[in-house]
Amino acid sequence: METFSHAQPASKYSLSNGAETALTEDGTSADELIKAADIALYSAKSSGRGTYKLFDVAMHAQLQAHQQMKITMRDALAKGEFELHYQPLVSLESRCVSCCEALLRWRHPERGMIAPSEFIPIAEETGLIVPIGEWILGEACRQAARWPERVSVAVNLSPVQFKHRNLVRAVAKALSATRLDPARLQLEITETVLLDESEHNLELLQDLRRLGVKIAMDDFGTGYSSLGYLRSFPFDKIKVDQAFVRDLPHGKESLAIVKAVAGLGQSLGMTTSVEGVETEDQLAVVDSEGFNEVQGYLFSRPLPAAEISKLIAAGSL
Repeated sequence: METFSHAQPASKYSLSNGAETALTEDGTSADELIKAADIALYSAKSSGRGTYKLFDVAMHAQLQAHQQMKITMRDALAKGEFELHYQPLVSLESRCVSCCEALLRWRHPERGMIAPSEFIPIAEETGLIVPIGEWILGEACRQAARWPERVSVAVNLSPVQFKHRNLVRAVAKALSATRLDPARLQLEITETVLLDESEHNLELLQDLRRLGVKIAMDDFGTGYSSLGYLRSFPFDKIKVDQAFVRDLPHGKESLAIVKAVAGLGQSLGMTTSVEGVETEDQLAVVDSEGFNEVQGYLFSRPLPAAEISKLIAAGSL
């Protein structure tokens, strides 16, 4: 049980981990005070270690909304409220779409489109990302099977999915059900996957590789151990995070990093891709450094399945 202590006659008490509330403002009964403290505690934990939160009414409303979304999300998959949009990656050699990244969208019947940043963390927190992730794999492979063979599909994997033993089986099932060539499925992971239980997750990556799929490291350069992981696992592709593209062509530090990654990919025989390309100047820099692919609003925003099929059929961009 958490301990608390009275601070001043004005009556504040705080939990040992930093959640605190005012007696005079937030209730007088023990039940009211404990409830307020629990809400502040939950908020403090959500903000990370070494933090504390002072309870207020808005915090209670946020928690209620959070809990309601958990409940609503449990039914969303069964009701068919999730859909995939696809953002193309363009080959710099052919200027045609070479791959499409599948991006999850939630079309709520009352709220409309809900931002992924709002619901995906909740899906990961509750473990719902596992069944949702299986649906994404199946749907993305089904759609890709309709595209020309030169076009692959990329699916992002959550670190939570790696904690469940059925990940490899789910990927194999999606490929078998859709008869998609495994080489046309790219699984994107971030450094977080390897930070947590790295030996176990490296084994899982090897098992996935044996299925014939491609493995890509997403958001390359944003973590502390990216280079070390390139040595421990032979990734097929590295995707440079858009943070290193925004200030091109004038940002000297970003330009140096982009040059280094391009050379690294060529030396290791890995496909190199750059995210967040929005201007012709940025494209010119990336192209001159020898990258293989680019992705960004300069070419296309994420599109529904029907529209991405038209874009692929259009040919060069």
